[in-house]
Amino acid sequence: MSSTHFPFSAVVGQDDLRLALLLNAVSPAVGGVLVRGEKGTAKSTAVRALSALLPQVDVVPGCRFSCAPAAPDPSCPDGPHESGPGALRPARMVELPVGASEDRLVGALDIERALAEGVKAFEPGLLADAHRGILYVDEVNLLHDHLVDVLLDAAAMGASYVEREGVSVRHAARFLLVGTMNPEEGELRPQLLDRFGLTVEVAASREPAQRVEVVRRRLAYEDDPAGFATRWAGDEHEVRARVVAARALLPKVSLGDTALLQIAATCAGFEVDGMRADIVMARTATALAAWAGRTDVRKEDVRQAALLALPHRRRRNPFDAPGLDEDMLDRILDEFPDEDPEPEPEPEPEGPDDSGPEDDGPGGGPDGGPGGTPPQGDGSQDPDTPAESPETPETGEAPAEAPEAPQPAAQEAAGPEQAAVRAAEPFRTKMLSVPGLGEGASGRRSRARTAHGRTTGAQRPRGHLTKLHLAATIQAAAPHQKARGRDGRGLVIRKDDLRQATREGREGNLVLFVVDASGSMAARQRMSAVKGAVMSLLLDAYQRRDKVGLITFRGATAELALPPTSSVDAAAVRLEQLPTGGRTPLAAGLLKAHEVLRIERLRDPSRRPLLVVVTDGRATSAGNVGGRTDSSPRELAGHSARLLQAGGVASVVVDCESGPVRLGLAGVLAQDLGGPSVTLDGLRADSLAGLVKNVRTAVASTASPHSSSNSNRRAA
Repeated sequence: MSSTHFPFSAVVGQDDLRLALLLNAVSPAVGGVLVRGEKGTAKSTAVRALSALLPQVDVVPGCRFSCAPAAPDPSCPDGPHESGPGALRPARMVELPVGASEDRLVGALDIERALAEGVKAFEPGLLADAHRGILYVDEVNLLHDHLVDVLLDAAAMGASYVEREGVSVRHAARFLLVGTMNPEEGELRPQLLDRFGLTVEVAASREPAQRVEVVRRRLAYEDDPAGFATRWAGDEHEVRARVVAARALLPKVSLGDTALLQIAATCAGFEVDGMRADIVMARTATALAAWAGRTDVRKEDVRQAALLALPHRRRRNPFDAPGLDEDMLDRILDEFPDEDPEPEPEPEPEGPDDSGPEDDGPGGGPDGGPGGTPPQGDGSQDPDTPAESPETPETGEAPAEAPEAPQPAAQEAAGPEQAAVRAAEPFRTKMLSVPGLGEGASGRRSRARTAHGRTTGAQRPRGHLTKLHLAATIQAAAPHQKARGRDGRGLVIRKDDLRQATREGREGNLVLFVVDASGSMAARQRMSAVKGAVMSLLLDAYQRRDKVGLITFRGATAELALPPTSSVDAAAVRLEQLPTGGRTPLAAGLLKAHEVLRIERLRDPSRRPLLVVVTDGRATSAGNVGGRTDSSPRELAGHSARLLQAGGVASVVVDCESGPVRLGLAGVLAQDLGGPSVTLDGLRADSLAGLVKNVRTAVASTASPHSSSNSNRRAA
């Protein structure tokens, strides 16, 4: 079966990806690889092909937990093992599906044997299968939180502990963790991100010749997988032999004081949290030296280790893109020149180090791919500068937009678009939740019935039994054992005795932002504060594993700037680029939200929405609301808001009105939506007391104007 995998050596380009995977094959202590990139870039293909390059594993015959004969696990559930010859088998690559249950991952009580034979037997999970092999998680960023927690524990301790349903088991679980993800679908929790030793960004090549070769090899493989693998068997054998040789050389590699100083200075210079980065860099640099057939770690090894081990550890917040300033890296490393064992040739390594970019250039993938030419060719300066250069000799957009700035009177007209302003510093917000008990995807926002969480009771299963409540099942069957003629240890269980466990946890919601980008919001300080508030809510949505969407309205239309997605980063980028100006078609924005939520209910009916409207409440344009001319913009906005309320949508209005004179229009909008209103200042965690309660009560019944105004004052 493994022979039909696409050969690792046949993968075109993607040099960094292949190097990171091979370094982990040489030294599993490096800690795994996280592969980030757009779809269709051979992420999964390369990972699945890696298992064929790993050396065979010596295991105790019959042990389900892959114990090594030379040093068996003393706490192995299948032990104790007697000394004897082992059996060689290929290294496993175990794939963890995104929708797997916790029982499937860690193992659980063998219910069938427990009920039929009356014995407690443990059924191993995927962590046991992956011991001394590869645990591969495709779309790791979509993995449920409870599975992430289990992976974190196992990766940290090198063992899996199972304490459930009367079973207490511990077994070794040391595996190479490899994950692939598309950042557009959402980011990883920082705790899991840090558990990956290395990270690699991959993208499709922009070189036509390389793309042609990718297509040619893929078509040849699909036409005859076995024949294609045979043609590449020689290359595969060479790579496998090099991995074995590097593994044998690894214990002899010396990590000198200079290399350690380079590693420590690099991690300190990039302000990386904790010490894990230093350790991973040291192991990676050692593996690089062994892969190159050397017994000493050099500056180029430390540099390459930093490029692989640090980018994902530098992120100060979820909206920072991973990356490393290579010029800064070179400056740090230049402070600690290599110490060559032979004093005479010492100056010569500095020459190649100064021409480091030259070494990177011919290196195939990195320079020929998206890291080289596209930043120059994709800079869009050639197409854009001809239009701007006749009027402004200088490049850059700020001078071109400067003449439009002194037009304050035109803000609320059908008016000119104003340049986007940067968001203010994000802050911590209080949690907004949807009332009631949902049944949506696992998350951290609203209460929900979930497959994982605290057990709150038991009930007869409706349809297929998914989570057995063992105690309730035994309790239901116990009174009938005599009547059923029980004569052995096992219980006599019938279908009517089975009980389903009911559990309560937290769900992720769809947080749909409707942001007013009209002229009345265009004051730079005001819009900066508005963006900072929305950015803070986006950060909260990221932490609570929500889907997010972004609607903006200005001029005469409302636009779906970002369809509902799990990528909070994408929403942050769209928000930063948001321009302002024009009239305020509030009704159009609300109707657009109604349409988006209606479609999302069809796509994902279990995920409940939370509507966050960010506006000062003004409505100066009817917008594109079906051509109605018999009502004022304010009346149309009220009608649209009540339509959302009738649909049971939980809503919050963030009141952006400022200044000494306030019209209170956002409060009126909140009443029409049936939700609370909160000011920008009141959105902060330390001044948002009672807002969650208000959201819950507002959906149940529309608040009166008097009580709503009181709640607004309390929230503010």
